[in-house]
Amino acid sequence: MSGAPVPMTGSALAVTDLTVELEADAGLLRAIDGLRLAIERRQTFALVGESGCGKSMTALALLRLLPENGRVCAGHIRLDGADLLDLPEREMRRLRGGRLSMIFQEPATSLNPVMRVGEQLREAIETHTPLRGAAARAKAIDWLRRVGIPEPERRIDDYPFRMSGGQKQRVMIAMALAAEPDFLIADEPTTALDVTIQKQILDLLLQLQREQGLGLLLITHDLAVVRGMAQQVALMYAGEIVEQAPAEDFFARPRHPYARLLLAALPDAHKRGQALAAIPGTVPALTQHFEGCRFAPRCGQARAGCASSLPPIQQHGSHLVRCVLEDDAVWAEAAAQAPLNSHGGGAVPSAGPGAVPLLSVRDLNVSFDSGGGWLGRKRHSFQAVEGVGFDLAAGETLALVGESGCGKTTTGKALVQLLRGSARVSGQALLDGQDLFALEGEALRQARRSVQIIFQDPFASLNPRMRVAEILEEGLETLRPDLSPGQRRDRVLALCGRVGLREDVLQRYPHEFSGGQRQRIAIARALAVEPRLIVCDEPTSALDVSVQAQILNLLRELQRETGVALLFITHNIAVVEYVAHRIAVMNRGRIVETGPTERVLGAPEQDYTRTLLAAVPRL
Repeated sequence: MSGAPVPMTGSALAVTDLTVELEADAGLLRAIDGLRLAIERRQTFALVGESGCGKSMTALALLRLLPENGRVCAGHIRLDGADLLDLPEREMRRLRGGRLSMIFQEPATSLNPVMRVGEQLREAIETHTPLRGAAARAKAIDWLRRVGIPEPERRIDDYPFRMSGGQKQRVMIAMALAAEPDFLIADEPTTALDVTIQKQILDLLLQLQREQGLGLLLITHDLAVVRGMAQQVALMYAGEIVEQAPAEDFFARPRHPYARLLLAALPDAHKRGQALAAIPGTVPALTQHFEGCRFAPRCGQARAGCASSLPPIQQHGSHLVRCVLEDDAVWAEAAAQAPLNSHGGGAVPSAGPGAVPLLSVRDLNVSFDSGGGWLGRKRHSFQAVEGVGFDLAAGETLALVGESGCGKTTTGKALVQLLRGSARVSGQALLDGQDLFALEGEALRQARRSVQIIFQDPFASLNPRMRVAEILEEGLETLRPDLSPGQRRDRVLALCGRVGLREDVLQRYPHEFSGGQRQRIAIARALAVEPRLIVCDEPTSALDVSVQAQILNLLRELQRETGVALLFITHNIAVVEYVAHRIAVMNRGRIVETGPTERVLGAPEQDYTRTLLAAVPRL
């Protein structure tokens, strides 16, 4: 925050007046503007805000890993007093992974797909520690065990594609921590993790802080994790910090309108049947020149001067906020007590107990083979899903929850017919009486219009060589040939607005977006053909809370208007509380408990369910 004090001690990572610019097709983009922050050893400093605000770019700038079109044009980054921007690249390579390490946001793109995970982990250990050979391998196995990888002695020789998204994230965390750095930059470190593994990882980070004095820059959209981990919180918007405070003060007395709206957008059981307080509009394009408050176009309390004059930084003890309204004590007191957004809307209608199921799954089994081949290796079979059965009615949301690797995603992919040829699938999945597993040819193509999927990893599911417009129109061209090119274009524009994307995204490629923006594109693609059933595989795990609120409101509206059924695969219990009519809990490929949401969350019958709920972070 430009002009804000940056505390310094003998051992700190301090950033002063950092400005980063990127050369883009649309012009010069100022991704970070006058950033100031300081992270002490043994401290967790949380950087929060919407996708596209500059959080991940801040992390890359600290490690001097900016893309080729990016440059630091002002400011300093000091580690224990030495300016990292002045160091030669050879010295920076020694610091990266050693004293200063990072957990990247998307493990699927950060892990080398042609190297076994053990080789990648050993490389980090041997580069930054004295350990070699068998000792380095033993250390790698120990770190895989510490981050919760089951059977680490066997999984160390797996390739990344053999692991779930959550398991790949754990491998990334192990690589970042293996050299025991002084400072760790964690960019959405627990996004892909279920609640039990998330708790294990967060407990491990807290332990390392106590034992090794680890300083942690935590970049996340999970405000419940921030509440339990951070001592300091900085809220970032459109390239600059608009509020910074001790965590206790930030959550008890948020002062910026943006902060209060973010907290109001969080889903929970108390908001069931109501629309969430989603923030209207999107983060502004950073290619423009800002004269006033960057949040003013989306702020319900903006005044005439907000858009024309730069807001001053107001300081209230250790609480800093960039807002002209802080001068108005009467307004500030009233705003702190009143909601900034109000939304109507009743409960989402759900199917009654006697409703005819839209989808009826019986005795679903999925197994994979591994090994075998021309080298004479023995073929092994792994049972990923065993005896799964459930019903799902039109207009109903069934949440499928459980730990990473329990078979949730495999179940969803099997229903969408994405495992043909790669797994053995048996059982029945009746959609309006038609068995999806028995369909072929034109009948299968027609069924794909009725059943769509939103994937967990948006980067891997979007064609990197296609523009967003082509991605969104591809399904319409194939599954809705009745639409004219003009109608397809109109539908694509409408979809962009509904998922919170500006029209200018249509001519850009997936790599030009943040993880949350890519997920919005993936959601728009699934919605394009107006399916009757959507398999939502962690659809909001990559989204910040404001966009998550937009998406949950959108799914809720679609369900009310069209009666679409949702199989909602997630580890976010707060989202489950808000959106699900019923819950099915999976463990080791089987459904171990199912029932109405209120009953399962309020009075779980299984020890496994109780363990899951006990690990959920709360505000």
